[in-house]
Amino acid sequence: MSLTIYNEARFEKHCREYLALDEALKPQICGGFEFFVWRKAQRDSMGEGETQKQNNKKRKQVFPYGNYKSYYGYRIGQGADEDPRLKVLRKEWFEGKECLDIGCNNGIITIQIAQKFCCRSILGIDIDSDRVEDAYWNLRKTVRLKSNGNKPAKVPKLQDKDHADDSGNSVTVLSNVDTKETSKEHSSLEQIDLLNVISFKRENFVQSRHPPGKHYDTILCLSVTKWIHLNWGDDGLVTLFAEIWKLLRPGGILVLEPQPWKSYESNRHVSETTAANYRNIMIRPERFQEILLDKIGFRTVEDITSGLTGSKTGFNRPILVFGK
Repeated sequence: MSLTIYNEARFEKHCREYLALDEALKPQICGGFEFFVWRKAQRDSMGEGETQKQNNKKRKQVFPYGNYKSYYGYRIGQGADEDPRLKVLRKEWFEGKECLDIGCNNGIITIQIAQKFCCRSILGIDIDSDRVEDAYWNLRKTVRLKSNGNKPAKVPKLQDKDHADDSGNSVTVLSNVDTKETSKEHSSLEQIDLLNVISFKRENFVQSRHPPGKHYDTILCLSVTKWIHLNWGDDGLVTLFAEIWKLLRPGGILVLEPQPWKSYESNRHVSETTAANYRNIMIRPERFQEILLDKIGFRTVEDITSGLTGSKTGFNRPILVFGK
């Protein structure tokens, strides 16, 4: 659609209103076609030199904390309905629970967990304020689609049970239990108020002071350990594990997805700090389980990786569940 077709008076009014907004609110309020039109007008008003400067800045941009803007796009692919990791997560870990997602990026998996498993609450934190803004934008988009009657994430399907008929042929039937359970899931999804359940905030988890009275039932730490390890070394990693243990209630669980050591090498030069820490790291990922059980104090561990399918090549990482 060209700018000549778009109502000029509305466009000018929209631009004035947009420019008057607080910078932090712009990505949350202005989306879709209007935001595209505003950005096009902004680019057209720039000189060629200024545009070139911005393009050069984008090319030089690095992500020292793994805070990639389109992380989930290249991790699970654009056509996926939900993150494949949700297939191995269990409802009892989240339903009615208070949850924390460390390193939530743009909030996609945080939102999908809240929708699919009906958390009592879930807080997503990320060190990058831009990713937190993206997360709130995705949350508002999800709520808007839900209010319009669309389902941004698939409702869990009925589980088919195979039986043989008198002729020996396999037939599929659905039990009353299946129907009742699915009705409950539909009802729960309809009743959940995502804006009251999900929240996001910018936080450096390793360096933050956490309120002594705040605890969680479930904490997720998915593909985050490498970046904490590279930026804060072995001390930062141990601090991460110890703080998670302190924040968990008795009986709580940690869902951990550590990156393998070989992936550290490709990211060790994103900053001088990461390069220096890489050379001094003594605790390799294969020792994480030992440290969490023997040093930190977790009592149990379960490897749920075997049920994981659908992740892109390079993202087939182990997923471990530790119980306090």
